[in-house]
Amino acid sequence: MNAIQKSNCEPSSKIIFETLIEVLRHRALNQPDQKTFTFLLDGEIEEDNITYSELDLQARAIAALLQSHVRAGERALLLYSPGLQFIAAFLGCLYAGVVAVPAYPPRNNNRSMNRIQAIASDCQAKVILTTTQTLSNVKQQFADSSELTNLCLLNTDTIVNGLAEIWEEPKINSDTLAYLQYTSGSTSTPKGVMISHKNVISNSADIALTWETGADTVLVSWLPHFHDFGLVYGIIQPLYQGFPCILMAPTSFIQKPIRWLQAISRPQATHSGAPNFAYELCTHKIPVEECKDLDLSNWCVAINGAEPIRPESLQNFAQAFQPYGFRLSTLCPGYGLAEATLKVSGVLKGEKPDFCTFDASALEKHHLIESSKNDSDTRTLVECGRILLDTKIAIVDPASLTKCQPNQVGEIWVSSSSVAHGYWNRPEESESTFRAYIANTKEGPFLRTGDLGGSNAIL
Repeated sequence: MNAIQKSNCEPSSKIIFETLIEVLRHRALNQPDQKTFTFLLDGEIEEDNITYSELDLQARAIAALLQSHVRAGERALLLYSPGLQFIAAFLGCLYAGVVAVPAYPPRNNNRSMNRIQAIASDCQAKVILTTTQTLSNVKQQFADSSELTNLCLLNTDTIVNGLAEIWEEPKINSDTLAYLQYTSGSTSTPKGVMISHKNVISNSADIALTWETGADTVLVSWLPHFHDFGLVYGIIQPLYQGFPCILMAPTSFIQKPIRWLQAISRPQATHSGAPNFAYELCTHKIPVEECKDLDLSNWCVAINGAEPIRPESLQNFAQAFQPYGFRLSTLCPGYGLAEATLKVSGVLKGEKPDFCTFDASALEKHHLIESSKNDSDTRTLVECGRILLDTKIAIVDPASLTKCQPNQVGEIWVSSSSVAHGYWNRPEESESTFRAYIANTKEGPFLRTGDLGGSNAIL
């Protein structure tokens, strides 16, 4: 569980960007030779890196090619293995005014292809962007798919940078749709969350304020680039604030968890984040002998989000890696969802996470009654931190659609400039999910998250 509070913090400066195009163009002009992204092969060896000017050049070249094949506002499906090619393609779509649709990279199994086909069909994609190697690996599967066969295929790793000279800047604004973030679809058909430039710029400002990113930040991320956590925090936040980011493949971490901590230790990185399971994996799967050269003393923000947060996971990780400079106050639990771009709330940098203990039986009946840890029937949950900027939270009875009493559990409703426009091509679901109003006060619109919480808790 996580408590959400309204913070007194105010942004140190106004948001100066309206679109992500403005962000990268600004970086390319003012920090042209600064290395922005570095990719680690097997999570250990530097395989590739790119500067702001090089990224801008590649994005403009990809955009120019896209502009010769599709119209602004049409959708491009992005199918990339981990690496820097995805970043250039994603930004190339935005530079062309084309809606980017990040998806799982193809794998040699029917489940993977079924999901890609479902997304391509749902968003009515006109073009697929990928690499020569990826296309070679799944060429036959593409040929067997009626949804993919007729789409235009562009290999972005073969595009000549000279095309950048014919790029035409699209006519877009903060309300223009930037990309579709597809939900997991594990129990239903994947839904495309419509994220505008304003949504992602607002959420980036919120993240920067909550976790104090800036010019002296170094971020490490192994999170998938097609997931909202990996995309918004691991890729867009470094661009937004202009600091370097070190990337690795998710499999590099899963196969050998110490690689994540070593990637943080070597350059003395300051920020990183992962779902709860990653902290547990490090605690249980990293032998002590692998840690002898670790120095985590410069790591000041370790975000825990994207899945339920377990208090023992935080405590065990902090205890296990305290000998190597890690502090409990580095852990920053947070709550968010794709429908709100990413972040809704989070523990501020430097604040220790709080733990709240409740009567478990009362909790099952949707009542919040604080209890002593010594009581036999209790449940301890983790505080989710604070809300900043224009974010508002309401805890609502999902039946009566009225606000709950302070000690009642209800559905979490969110209002924020980070809340997306709705689901792609699903007007009824968009209306019911993104445009909810408190029945007796008519306050709204709110995003109905489907998650349960109380006045000081997320369950």
